[in-house]
Amino acid sequence: MPWIPGYSQTSSSGLTTSSQKFCKSYSSCCSILSDSRTVPLVLSQNRGINRQNFDSGLPSPLPSDCFKYVSWCDIEEHDVQGNLLHCPRVREGPSEEELFFRGEHTLKRGKKATDTEKWQKKLQENWEDCAELNLSFQDLGDLYQVGNFKRILQRLIRVEKLWLVDNSLTDLSAIRLPRCRELNVNKNHFTSFKQLPRVPQIQHLSLAENNIMTLSGISDFRHTPLESLVLKRNPCEFQERYRQLVFSSLPNLKMLDGIPKLPEDCSSPDIRGFFKMCTIL
Repeated sequence: MPWIPGYSQTSSSGLTTSSQKFCKSYSSCCSILSDSRTVPLVLSQNRGINRQNFDSGLPSPLPSDCFKYVSWCDIEEHDVQGNLLHCPRVREGPSEEELFFRGEHTLKRGKKATDTEKWQKKLQENWEDCAELNLSFQDLGDLYQVGNFKRILQRLIRVEKLWLVDNSLTDLSAIRLPRCRELNVNKNHFTSFKQLPRVPQIQHLSLAENNIMTLSGISDFRHTPLESLVLKRNPCEFQERYRQLVFSSLPNLKMLDGIPKLPEDCSSPDIRGFFKMCTIL
């Protein structure tokens, strides 16, 4: 939904902001919204509704366009910390140089942040105190965005429940989540268990819709309290004796792909082959 003066809306960062706070500084931009009788609306490619510019034939941006690269902690006049948000938008925006070459104008500060401002921002983010966090669907299309995303993950020293769904992640082996009990990394690009973060206290792990080819490396979770594992829609799911191999590698596991541990999942290869024998008369 586009930004409209006089209304409060919840941003993608999970922070509820009032647009009235920004009208004073951007009254000239807001005035174009009042003239809805003469300027038609068009739908732009970036999901925003723009007004047609009759002179150039090109859509002109809405006033809210200047906020599209602003992080929740860059918004002034609030003291909301990261540990109070359950589903924040943390994707890093383009640099000032990149925005300059694009010819875009945003609320990003033109001057370089001082050490004091950087420290204040770090305190406001406060990722260290997060116990439950959803960082799914961040749309990390550039390397600098992935780097900033991993920087945040390294600070999650107290998180217990973490969702990282559909972020095109390929390797988090350098990340350690010492208190994480529940981790959801569905719909990413992991190809091996070795690429997962270190989670010594993990109890529930979901890896559905990745590209894990084999069960190699799954024994790294043998000494964890892992009780539930989801590997649906991974190539390793079609490996022969898939369930038996998983349960034999993880003695504490109670449920695989939503199905509880069955007696045949504990059978040894010899016994399993014995019951498949038949007598031909």
